[in-house]
Amino acid sequence: MPQIWLSYEELAALLDCDIPRARTAAAAMRLDRRRSRDGTSRAKLPPSLATAFLDGILRQRFEQEIATCAGDLRATYERMAERAPTLRLPSALAS
Repeated sequence: MPQIWLSYEELAALLDCDIPRARTAAAAMRLDRRRSRDGTSRAKLPPSLATAFLDGILRQRFEQEIATCAGDLRATYERMAERAPTLRLPSALAS
């Protein structure tokens, strides 16, 4: 498992809480904490949270790809509808 170090702001987003609670959670979980070269304090995620973090990134990537494909599909249907006026957009793509 790779080492993943998150700022307290990023950790708060992962834990769905505010930054002070993320600091408290990092201390309570005894996460390794360090100040990085850019001056930002960061906490090292344990394997369970690292997996959740990576799953979230992967989920976002899939959602972006699906949205892009849906947009491309809608554009293709619209071009086809211009060529064949009797062709109607499926209701799932109409909105």
